[in-house]
Amino acid sequence: MPPGVTVWFTGLPSAGKTTIATLVADELTARGIGAELLDGDVVRTHLTKGLGFSKEDRDENIRRIGYVAGLLTKHGAVVLVSAISPYREIRDENRARIGRFFEVYVATGLDECRRRDVKGLYAKQARGELKGLTGVDDPYEAPLDPELVLRTEDETPEGSAKQVIAALEQAGLLPERTAA
Repeated sequence: MPPGVTVWFTGLPSAGKTTIATLVADELTARGIGAELLDGDVVRTHLTKGLGFSKEDRDENIRRIGYVAGLLTKHGAVVLVSAISPYREIRDENRARIGRFFEVYVATGLDECRRRDVKGLYAKQARGELKGLTGVDDPYEAPLDPELVLRTEDETPEGSAKQVIAALEQAGLLPERTAA
C-alpha cells in the first residue's frame, strides 16, 4: 500500500478551498488514486454538529478533522481537507500528529472573498446578522511556511488544482502521471 498524505487547504471563507480540493480529488480519482475529501461544512454536519464557533469549538473541530485525516493517511489515502482552520497552532498540531502533511494556503484577498460570498456569510455579517466571521471580526492566522500558496484571484480553479497536483508530484507525495 502506498503511503498516504493529508493535503490541508486553509484560507478565508469563499477563498476557493473546496472548489480546488474537489478538482484535485476528481483528478486523483481519474488516475486511480484513492482520495478522500473532508470538507469543513460537511464535517460540521456529520461529525462535529454540536460544536459552535467559539475559539475552543473551532479548535476542537479542526482537531477532530485532523484526527480523521490522520487515520485515513495512515491507511494510504490521499486526504484533502478543505477547512478554514483559522488558527495556526491547531494546524501545526495536526501537522505534527499526521506527519505526511502538505499545507496549501488559498490566499484569496478579503475583497475577492466578499465578492464571491458563496454562502452569503459576508452579506449577513455586513447586515449585523452574523458575528465572528473569520477574517472580518474574528481572526485568521495565515500559514507562515505553507508548502504551496495559491493566489486564486490570478488563475482559474482548474489552474490552481493543477498547481496542487504538480507540487505534490514534485514533493514525491504522488506518482507523476505517465504519458498514455
